[in-house]
Amino acid sequence: MSAHDYEDLGLVAGLEIHQQLDTSRKLFCECPTERREPADADRSLIRYLHPTKSELGELDDAALEESRVDREFEYLSFDTTCLVEEDDEPPSRLSSEALDVAMQIATLLDMDVVDQAHVMRKLVIDGSNTSGFQRTTLVAQAGEISTSAGPVSIEDLLLEEESAQRVEATDRGVRWSLDRLGIPLVEIGTGPDISSPEQAREAAETIGMLLRSTGEVKRGLGTIRQDVNVSIADGARVEIKGVQALDQIDEIVRLEVQRQVELLEIRDRLRDRDAAIGEPRDVSDVFADTDSGVIAGALGSGGAVRAVRLAGFDGLVGHEIQPDRRLGTELSDHAKRHGAGGVFHTDELPAYGVTAAEVAALREAVDAGLDDAVALVADDAETASLAIDAVAERARTALEGVPEETRDANEDGTTRYLRPLPGAARMYPETDVPPVEPDQSEVEVPELLTEKTERYQREHGLDAGLAEQVAYGRRFPLFESAVAAGVDPTLAANTLESTLTELRRDDVAVENLTDDHLLDVLLLVDDGDLAKEGIGDVLTVLAETPDLTAEEAVEEAGLAGVGDEAVREAVAEVVERNAEQVQEEGMGAFSALMGEAMGALRGKADGGQVSDVLREEIQKRA
Repeated sequence: MSAHDYEDLGLVAGLEIHQQLDTSRKLFCECPTERREPADADRSLIRYLHPTKSELGELDDAALEESRVDREFEYLSFDTTCLVEEDDEPPSRLSSEALDVAMQIATLLDMDVVDQAHVMRKLVIDGSNTSGFQRTTLVAQAGEISTSAGPVSIEDLLLEEESAQRVEATDRGVRWSLDRLGIPLVEIGTGPDISSPEQAREAAETIGMLLRSTGEVKRGLGTIRQDVNVSIADGARVEIKGVQALDQIDEIVRLEVQRQVELLEIRDRLRDRDAAIGEPRDVSDVFADTDSGVIAGALGSGGAVRAVRLAGFDGLVGHEIQPDRRLGTELSDHAKRHGAGGVFHTDELPAYGVTAAEVAALREAVDAGLDDAVALVADDAETASLAIDAVAERARTALEGVPEETRDANEDGTTRYLRPLPGAARMYPETDVPPVEPDQSEVEVPELLTEKTERYQREHGLDAGLAEQVAYGRRFPLFESAVAAGVDPTLAANTLESTLTELRRDDVAVENLTDDHLLDVLLLVDDGDLAKEGIGDVLTVLAETPDLTAEEAVEEAGLAGVGDEAVREAVAEVVERNAEQVQEEGMGAFSALMGEAMGALRGKADGGQVSDVLREEIQKRA
């Protein structure tokens, strides 16, 4: 990919950060916020969703397009699911706990909290909410963060309910899980102040650090998502949804700039050719005897082949706009929205069983010349008709340049079409929930993770890397409790970060270890009842049998401490077995014998004690 001058292109970007809060209840009901497995569901319900008009009688474009796709939505319910989540009962009042966390975040972002917070309904009929809308409320406005490239404004902070979790597509529509629906979520929107991919990533990292500093947000895959808004001077605003990895943001911005630049080049070339879009036609007869499996399969099932002439598009439908994505891929994305498997076009034909003779007949059937391209869809008659109309409409927007739209992030940093940009017509008041008056006067400002990192170095003597690991990790409250109880800070930090990571890599079920397990084991070391070298073995036992106490786990692991005399006997045996090496190398044999001695004691003695005894025994025989 060629490098771009982002300033010259007029790059403007903004972020929307969505972060789940780690509260005891959901936003509008008393249900817990823990996630469940689909296999745990004990029942399900079916919904069909349709768009409704705003207070001004308008229909949102995104909702209208979604409604054209006829789908059934199935929702998995659990023993913790209530009538509010199933949309069979009005919501309860807004969670005060979630509001307090939102105000804490607003304080960290230097924002002004609203005098009165009103809950609104945001029309969403893709199935992600049983009600057909998402409840959201504005909490704060007008904040700012700093980046190395300059300040980035924070326009708003919203508190809203998380959507249901998509489980899988079904023959009739989509299956969703209700365990995630209603978890409190903050949405933080920046101003359009970001002017480079690197600044976009830095801004997201800064906001993420502030959120985690509260200690009140959920952690793990899917608990935080970033939407990125990107445009260039001659392009259009595009919203990219669902970016889960912070280290992907800069690449997504780069690739979206590339896509818009390439689409503008295609536009200019199309205008030079006086390009135009023909009317879709039925070309099933052209493929009556085709060897193409896809087309023959559609026709054999009573389907049809629909095609459209793209005058002046020859060679441009196959033009690459992002890695492994072409204008033809964009056309295909729109066709897939209406249930089609994809699109064939003449820039890639003959291929896929379609012969040169059939391509020639196809061109003739739609009156296409040598400078024209032809796109076709083979499916059941209704799907083929809807899909080819969508292809024609997307090709028509190629004549104008870059369409405003919402796109979905792919794992490689490229994006695909999702739906039109939503508008104001999808918002209207929620009449079932009364407004609240936030009180920011008693909000406690938490210590920033960057400040915590510095404090751990200053007060506890941790090196910079280990201090940052602990401060940014999930178990920093446990670290502080352990240190307050007298545990050596470096031992506590290494156990919580390095030892647990190593055990996880060895497939030990560390998720079974509670804070009490970990603290009790560390206290055993501090009391001299367990050598620090045995921590991993004891934690492995506890992970396998969580109902054991730490003392019982030490016995189970065979690591009950041994006395001084037993340590000396074990070390003396190691030195005696290696008497010749000791005689020749003296203290040079220490390193090799230390490992053997620790192995002989199997974590029953502290390494410092073993080291001292080993040095004495070597000196006796050297």
